[in-house]
Amino acid sequence: MEDEKYSDELNVAVRVVHMACSLCEKVQKQLLSTNSDQVKSKDDDSLVTVADWSVQATVSWMLSKSFGSQNISIVAEEDIQTLSKSESSSLLAMVVSAVNGCLSEASRFGLQGPEKPLSPSQILEAISQCSSRGGLLGQHWVLDPVDGTLGFVRGDQYAVALALIDDGEVVLGVLGCPNYSVKDDGLNKCSRENLVMSNGEVGCVMYTRKGSGKAWMQPLIRFDKRLDWPNSAKLISVSSVDDPALATFCEPVEKSNSDHSFAAGVASTAGLRKKPLRVYSMVKYAAIARGEAEIYMRFARSGYKEKIWDHAAGVLLVIEAGGVVTDAGGCQLDFSRGIYLEGIDRGIIACSGSKLHEKIIGAVYASWESSNL
Repeated sequence: MEDEKYSDELNVAVRVVHMACSLCEKVQKQLLSTNSDQVKSKDDDSLVTVADWSVQATVSWMLSKSFGSQNISIVAEEDIQTLSKSESSSLLAMVVSAVNGCLSEASRFGLQGPEKPLSPSQILEAISQCSSRGGLLGQHWVLDPVDGTLGFVRGDQYAVALALIDDGEVVLGVLGCPNYSVKDDGLNKCSRENLVMSNGEVGCVMYTRKGSGKAWMQPLIRFDKRLDWPNSAKLISVSSVDDPALATFCEPVEKSNSDHSFAAGVASTAGLRKKPLRVYSMVKYAAIARGEAEIYMRFARSGYKEKIWDHAAGVLLVIEAGGVVTDAGGCQLDFSRGIYLEGIDRGIIACSGSKLHEKIIGAVYASWESSNL
């Protein structure tokens, strides 16, 4: 990797996300083939799985090992409230097994794991270490261990997202997409049957650094293979399509925190003709970064606050691949104000280029007065 600022951090981050994706694939295949009790509901009714806690523990331990636990700040989604309950002992045992199994393979990814398996208390500590609130000053790692948990449990798209924020700006972004094939048209090649039977398709890890003007994609490491840099990395870039009638646009699958009807009105006003591609997780950002889609629109319902871990890695990836990401008023997203993206104007718009972006922003203003948000 190039000898530039954040090169050490990016090197470790890419390798750690590869590890995390390997862990997720194993847990997902077991989940889909056995329907075992690996899924729990949190207080907000969102889902959390063995993979969420296991990835958070693994990434936390590896980052602390690489950069020193006293020098590191990690912002992440999961806590140990459910996992620490006495009735969750079997769940914790599954997490411990998954984490130690993953860490035992660290050398395969060019990293150094622990000398002996971690105890349950050490794993709970690693998860709890990810309790930073972020902010304007200093460096903060931002992790979404399994973005798109519903997609994960359904055998669909999900992502492992890791970003680094330095003095309020996202400077590194790594997005692991285990079910997003490195081959063209990857969004249409994921099915529950294929995952359980393993048809040979390989997912991907995408990564970028602020100011590089470049984004890369690597195939995931499968089975007993080793991660040898640069691991067939190739540059990716956004699509050149700027005609709204030809553009593909993505939106969230869930209706609970995203207004599909308003997005449909904006699409019509902007002259979009294709049906929306509804995709779980930050894979929507990945699709724009690698040129398989041109627009991502997300209009949160009243009262919903966007979290930084749901966007940081994906936003930087799109921007460095040549795209544009702002709120629906055309302003830059602010990652410096803690765990929430404060001050967002109506929603988030990601586009492959400025021409499409201007048309979508104009359509938002034209459609706003008739919306029910």
